[in-house]
Amino acid sequence: MAGPPEKSHLEDLLRTLAPQVLGALVRRHGQFDACEDATQEALIEAALRWPSGLPDNPKAWLLSVANRRLIDAWRSESARRGREEQAAAMEPPNTSLPDPVSEADDTLTLMFLCCHPALSAPSQLALTLRAVGGLTTAEIASAFLVPEATMGQRISRAKQAIRKAGARFEQPATAERNARLGVVLHVLYLIFNEGYAASSGDSLQREDLTTEAIRLTRLLLESLPDEPEASGLLSLMLLTDSRRAARTLPDGMPVPLADQDRSLWNCGQIGEGIALLSSVLGRGGPGRGAPGPYQLQAAIAAVHAEAASDAETDWPQILALYTVLEGLAPSPVVTLNRAVAVARVSGPAAGLAVLDGLGSSLGKSHRLDSVRGHLLELSGSFREARSAYVAAAGKTGSLQERRYLMGKVADLDSRGTW
Repeated sequence: MAGPPEKSHLEDLLRTLAPQVLGALVRRHGQFDACEDATQEALIEAALRWPSGLPDNPKAWLLSVANRRLIDAWRSESARRGREEQAAAMEPPNTSLPDPVSEADDTLTLMFLCCHPALSAPSQLALTLRAVGGLTTAEIASAFLVPEATMGQRISRAKQAIRKAGARFEQPATAERNARLGVVLHVLYLIFNEGYAASSGDSLQREDLTTEAIRLTRLLLESLPDEPEASGLLSLMLLTDSRRAARTLPDGMPVPLADQDRSLWNCGQIGEGIALLSSVLGRGGPGRGAPGPYQLQAAIAAVHAEAASDAETDWPQILALYTVLEGLAPSPVVTLNRAVAVARVSGPAAGLAVLDGLGSSLGKSHRLDSVRGHLLELSGSFREARSAYVAAAGKTGSLQERRYLMGKVADLDSRGTW
């Protein structure tokens, strides 16, 4: 038994081991829904016991506990159905991995299993975020802008659908794998985004999620080295994550991109991200024509990364890239970001005109009100800006973002310029 781990190390370990344990269980037993439940129970038990000391082999410990939970559940079910003798004869399997496969293989296979074609696209995303990314139901619900209860039902139905489809725990054939790849990439993108801008909690960022998203994307790229959008996504993650140290003050308060100390940006990540992007930018997306959405977003991040200061940022180029991205993969979030670029090129009034076309398409998200408040403040409409900041603060689940937005309100109040 090893010594007590730090809380952050324990959380990272459990997050890393969770898909590996689930993959091993599904490979051996099938029954994805039962194995996922057993894995979650084992993780809960580990979270309670391991703070006093790690076992010598944490993965084997989790497998042993999860296997025991499965056997107990099956025995209980057998008893209810009058099959006590069959249940009593069951022997718990050993705690070693059933096959000599690598951890990377199990994790990637699990990702593609969660993106089974029997599931709708939203269910594929939700299930992969839960089983592979380790996000809670509440975090996934926030990412999809739906109530937590609704997301819980969606995940439960997805697990049942996997079982009814008779899905096998194996890498899909090439054609089917390519069909599922877009969902896998989107899932990794959402995991990273939840870590980069946490939807709730005390911290603006969750390094555990961004690190895990980058790790899983690296695994995917190793498996599919010729997939340009996988390279584009990893480039985007690295370039975006490179700003992490500059994004908050010591007290956790957010620092806008324009005000960040760029000397704190991670040059190693920037160099790797730009090199990755340069190697694939001409190879296009799924259709191998124009660059795909992740490559375009990475290109935008690269323009920011290559500017020595906010004033030296090539905003016309960023606006051009967002315009192409909006045509290729339209979404309210892309339009919101384009509005910011329009404002930097043509003034806040032009940016506000773009926002007017969004209506209520961002649902309960605070970002539309936050951007509107910023542009209204720049345009001198201080009363309207204050109202927008208050509305945004009331919608965000992030305590640090709420502090920042209410700080903007307090600043406007202190200036008394209306």
